[in-house]
Amino acid sequence: MKNYILILLLLPVLVFSQKGSKEIAVAKKFQKELNAEYLNPKETPLRGDNLKNFKQHPFFPIDEKYRVTAKFTRTENAEAFDLPTSSGKSKSYREYGKATFDLDGKSYTLSLYQSLDLLKQKKYKDYLFLPFRDATNGKETYGGGKYMDLKIPEGDTIILDFNVSYQPYCAYNAYDYNCPIVPDKNRLPVEIRAGVMYEDIYHH
Repeated sequence: MKNYILILLLLPVLVFSQKGSKEIAVAKKFQKELNAEYLNPKETPLRGDNLKNFKQHPFFPIDEKYRVTAKFTRTENAEAFDLPTSSGKSKSYREYGKATFDLDGKSYTLSLYQSLDLLKQKKYKDYLFLPFRDATNGKETYGGGKYMDLKIPEGDTIILDFNVSYQPYCAYNAYDYNCPIVPDKNRLPVEIRAGVMYEDIYHH
C-alpha cells in the first residue's frame, strides 16, 4: 500500500519530467539540425572564410521558461501587405493571427504571418512566420531580430518555443540574402534569452 501511495505521489513528477525531457530534446534537435545546415556547403548562407571557420552556433541554454502556451486569435479579413526587407525591396505577407502569452507575470502579443509566395507551395499551406525583436538584439543576438517557424494550430492556443528561434540569413550574409524586417508591433520590451546567439566571427 505504501509503495502504491508513493507511486501516486511521484506520478505527476514523472509526467512533468518526461514532458520536460521531450521539450528539451526538440530544442537539442533544432540546434543539431541548424549547425548541420550551416556546415553544409549546399545549404549554408556562409561564404568563404566565414564557412571555413564555422564550427557551430552559440546558443542560449535551453530554458523551459521560454516555451510558452499562447492564446491564438485568428485575424479576420486580413489584407495582403508589403513587408520591407533588408535589401530595400519588399515581400508580400498577410497577418494570419495573434499570439498572446505571459512571461514573468506580464502579457505580450505577437503577430504571426503567412508568406503569400510560400502559400503557392503545397508544403507551406499551414506554415506561419513569426519575426520578433527583443532586448537582447544588438548585444547577444542579431540587431535585426530573430525568426520562428510555426504551423497553424487546430484550436485557440499555440506553443511558442523561443528556444528554437533563429537569426535570419542576413545576419551572416547581407549580400546574398533578402530578409523581412521585423514589424514594429512585434518588438518585445524584454530579453528573450533563448535560441541562437550571435557572434561577430561571421563577419571576419
